[in-house]
Amino acid sequence: MFLPRSVKVKRTADEDTSCTAKKNKLSSGGSLLEETTEFQDCKSVGTEPSASTDNSSEIVQEHTEPAAADLGVANIALGRDSQNTEDDGSLEEPIKSFSKSQRWAEPGEPVCVVCGRYGEYICDNTDEDVCSLECKAKHLLQTQAEEKQLTSDQPTDSQAEAHLLNTPYFYKDHAFILGLQDEQVENLKLQLGIAVQGQQVPRPIVEFEHCGFPETLNNNLKNSGYEVPTPIQMQMIPVGLLGRDILASADTGSGKTAAFLLPVIMRVLKETETPSALVLAPTRELAVQLESQAKELMAGLPNMRTVLLVGGLPLPPQLHRLKQRVKVIIATPGRLLEILKQSSVQLRGIKIVVVDEVDTMLKMGFQQQVLDILEDISQDHQTILVSATIPVGIEHLANQLLHNFVRITVGEKNLPCSNVRQIILWVEEPSKKKKLFEILNDKKLFKPPVLVFVDCKLGADLLSDAVHKITGLQCTAMHSEKSQVERTDILKGLLQEKYEVIVSTGVLGRGLDLVNVKLVVNFDMPSSMDEYVHQVGRAGRLGHSGTAITFINNNSRKLFWDVVKRVKPTGTILPPQLLNSPYLHDQKRREQQRLKQLQNSLVTGDNIMDIIKKHNKNNSQR
Repeated sequence: MFLPRSVKVKRTADEDTSCTAKKNKLSSGGSLLEETTEFQDCKSVGTEPSASTDNSSEIVQEHTEPAAADLGVANIALGRDSQNTEDDGSLEEPIKSFSKSQRWAEPGEPVCVVCGRYGEYICDNTDEDVCSLECKAKHLLQTQAEEKQLTSDQPTDSQAEAHLLNTPYFYKDHAFILGLQDEQVENLKLQLGIAVQGQQVPRPIVEFEHCGFPETLNNNLKNSGYEVPTPIQMQMIPVGLLGRDILASADTGSGKTAAFLLPVIMRVLKETETPSALVLAPTRELAVQLESQAKELMAGLPNMRTVLLVGGLPLPPQLHRLKQRVKVIIATPGRLLEILKQSSVQLRGIKIVVVDEVDTMLKMGFQQQVLDILEDISQDHQTILVSATIPVGIEHLANQLLHNFVRITVGEKNLPCSNVRQIILWVEEPSKKKKLFEILNDKKLFKPPVLVFVDCKLGADLLSDAVHKITGLQCTAMHSEKSQVERTDILKGLLQEKYEVIVSTGVLGRGLDLVNVKLVVNFDMPSSMDEYVHQVGRAGRLGHSGTAITFINNNSRKLFWDVVKRVKPTGTILPPQLLNSPYLHDQKRREQQRLKQLQNSLVTGDNIMDIIKKHNKNNSQR
């Protein structure tokens, strides 16, 4: 239902001084006097020659009669708001009537589903973001038309969908999956590279339809490009739907995001307590991307709202968004802790927690922040930890955080993505720029946009300027010192092929779906092999093939043996300077000694007598 009227919203003094507060969701109507008065006002405005105004007047007239049925509920809601406003005595601001009076959205802010401007309000009928009364009316007309078409085409499907949404969801193996023999299931896992550890692990699905999702969610999956599940999705989704804790690792770009978002959606779909789910990400860009994908999958599902809590954006709009009965929080740890300290959100109702890129989160300064956040959540929640690499130290921590969890690995653990052709070049520091320019001028290798990774912010700026000056290519730098607006614009430019080369620090090395990147150059060798795996994987998202070229020299000598162990099994030809390096042989010798000592410390039937004799000899010497 829709009626143009001014809804008065209570705002705190802090919010008034900082920026325009996020409004409560649009109500369907007001008191009869308010309805009549403002309807006449809108009609008088509608007589102006503006095309958008005329359209809005027609829409208002079409919705006037239906809105009367909802006046009772609306009056109660508006009465409560008006009473709070009068008691508070704060300033009031009417809802914007037309989209042209609304500003454009800042990066990371909600976007109107009709015109793309700032989605300042939430439509109470559909839970979609809208910018004004005009766009709400247009949105409702579009929604009603789609519903009528769907009802006329598939009446029985609509009834079944409504029944499914109103009944509790419990995952159970599909009849097709149950019909497979154990040998066939193991064969499937072996062929797909799926390895699982845990008790009573469900069988992998083969199609999304095997999960029994609502038809709306199945359609959203298809609209988002998910035709069939990837290997990590095949195993991770059923485990997540059963409510089990998960520690998952798979190649970069293998579809891990949908693998945890689908269990999140189904877990909170029937929940009445808000918020019900929390997704943590290490960077703002990744958090923005996660919320965008979550909204795509949640479209059309009742009462499914998200909030993005990240630094670099104004806090008051995020706080008001939290008050809109949002189901899913997507946040970076720092901003969420800031809000928790203000007691602006309670996490006791959280039923499921996802930590994406868990190795970055836990080993690069976020470990204590994540633990502090988890302390505010009830103990009976489900926890999912996800990343492309899971080092041994993270597995030990997972043993403390997770309960009766399932360990899922797809592909070789901690190895680079198999879709990426890796080239390791021995290049001394003074020759790096020259070699990079040669690559950018090579017609066979150069496939824009190219992502070049460096190890410092100043290096990114200087190298970007040099590339543009020498080659004439459209180039820009990306690092954490850039403002959120600049970083978002660069990401959009990358996806829209506005830039031919982007020189970046590790900020673009994790989790972002840069599907159109075909060539990655590691100008500076990353500081760890885990970072190398992630940066190389930027060229192999979602099964696409790509090329990664890495410059290496003695400055990276601490990683020589790790490079050989991880890269050589992929068939990559390594430079002779690396293979013949004394640092490599020294590291190899030390590791062999450690393994030998470890083997000697194990008690077996063959060496038990030797250990006893050695122990007695040491005691006698003392």
